[in-house]
This record gives sequence, C-alpha cells and structure tokens, in this order.
Amino acid sequence: MTETLFKHMRDLPSSHLLGTGTPTCAGCGGLQALHQIYDVFGGKTVFVNAAGCMTLLSVYPFTPFRGSWLYTAMACAPAGAQGIRDALDILLEKGQISADEDLQTVVLTGDGAAYGMGLSATSSAIERGLDFIYLCYDNEGYGNTGQQYSEATPHAARTSTSKGPQGYPGNKKDLFSIWAAHKPRYVATVIGAEPLDLARKIEKAREMPGPRLIIALSPCPTGWDFSPDATTDIGRLAVRTGIWPLKEYENGKVVHTRIPRKRLPVEDYLKRQGRFSHLFEPVRKEALLAEIQGRVDAYWEGIEG
Repeated sequence: MTETLFKHMRDLPSSHLLGTGTPTCAGCGGLQALHQIYDVFGGKTVFVNAAGCMTLLSVYPFTPFRGSWLYTAMACAPAGAQGIRDALDILLEKGQISADEDLQTVVLTGDGAAYGMGLSATSSAIERGLDFIYLCYDNEGYGNTGQQYSEATPHAARTSTSKGPQGYPGNKKDLFSIWAAHKPRYVATVIGAEPLDLARKIEKAREMPGPRLIIALSPCPTGWDFSPDATTDIGRLAVRTGIWPLKEYENGKVVHTRIPRKRLPVEDYLKRQGRFSHLFEPVRKEALLAEIQGRVDAYWEGIEG
C-alpha cells in the first residue's frame, strides 16, 4: 500500500503536488509564490528547508517535492546546501551520476532564518561562491510559532510580542541590500500576486551559476490578520503602494522591474490588515501614518523620475 501511494505521488505533475493536503494556512502567500516557483524549477531540485512554516509541507516519509528534500535547523540551511552541492559535484566528477541526473540546490527559509539566525551562514555561502538558489518566503514574523516579531517585521506592525499602542518600534531590515553588498550573481524580490514578474526572475535565476537569492513577500492571513481570500489583493497593493519594490541586482546594478507610476497611499495597504488596525482605531495615528508614507516616498524619490 505504501509503495503504491509513493509511486502515485512520484508520478503526479509538480503543480499538483504542492499544496494538496498540505497543512499550511489557507491563503498562504508563501505557498502561492512557492507553487509558481516550483512550476519553473521542476523536479530536478533538492530543497534544503530550514525550520519554519514550509517545513509543514513534509510529513514523513513523504514530501510534496518531486526531487529531494532535507530538513535543517534555522541557522544552517546554507551549510547544508554546501554539503549537498559538494557531494553532487564529486559524484559528477567521478562519473557516478550524469549531468542529466544533477539537481538544482535550493535553500528554502522563512524570514526568521534569512534575516536573522541564518544570515551569517548565508554570507559565508555567498563569499564561497556556492552554486545555489536561496529562496526566502518573507511573512514578516515568526509565523510558525505565533507571529512573534522578526528582523523583517515592518515599523508599527503589531505582533504577538509587539502589542503596544505604537506596534513594533523597530524597522524592517533591508535584506536585499545586505545580500547585494556581497556581490552575488543575482538577487531579486518577487511576490506571488505578480506572477509574470516572478516567473521571469526565476527563469533567469535557474539558468545562472553561483549564488542567486530571491525574497518573496508572503502575505500571511493568520499573522497579518486578514481574510484568506484577500491574499492576492494585498500582494498587489504592496506593489502598487510602493511598500514592496520589485527589483533585481545583477552585474553590480539594481534595476526596478515594476515602478508604480501612480502610487496608491500606503494606508490602502495597511488598513486591509488587522496588524495595523491600531493606526486607524479608535483614533487615527496621523504621525505614524505620515512616517510610514514618508519613508516610502523617500525610497521612490529619484527612481520614478
């Protein structure tokens, strides 16, 4: 019975495997992006999955991936990817596998690992020129353990550990710039709500050697407090308000791939999420709203010209 079930799962198309019967939250923006990314990658991949929301996709002895999958602790997924890539290269050199049997090495982490615990390991992997793709699904908090704030949490958002009247007092770390400062082969931001932009970037990254890093903003109905059917709308608003710039770094240059010429006010994005409801009720916090809008305006000044 087990062998029959395994054969059935192995023979399913990749688009069917991800998300069918998987214990992720309804409307998960991370899974929305991962669906699309995996359709481009295909089955010739090995995912090195740091502890987080997407770890729940795998229920022993099965995973939803047609290639291979390795679970690691939060801080060491890039180190795990190094071992896998070295092993594959040795097998290729010895002729024990052919080039057709080689696998794309993909690190899959949430923002807790990417922005925080695993950043040093990632920095070292880029420095070594590791031939891998790093995919971060960024839901702006430790979503798998109750949406505590992370180093990706935006200013003024409420989390389970930032419940004061002003929300989170810190600011979201600029991981794109930190990664780009290492001068890897490629860095890009994507979002599942903009599938054409996402597919183009993933197809480009797939064909490159060396360190390639992707950050996917991942609207989270559970942690951000919105209805699961609003995931795509909120994702589009993140782009149209300028909160989430779609851009890529390549050959020392940053290019914005989608410039919102008529940006919407940031509050159009914020007011759709319960984590920002304290900015509007019981009294509008004009100073905080102006501060958030001002930072977005400052970012785009000179880019939109």
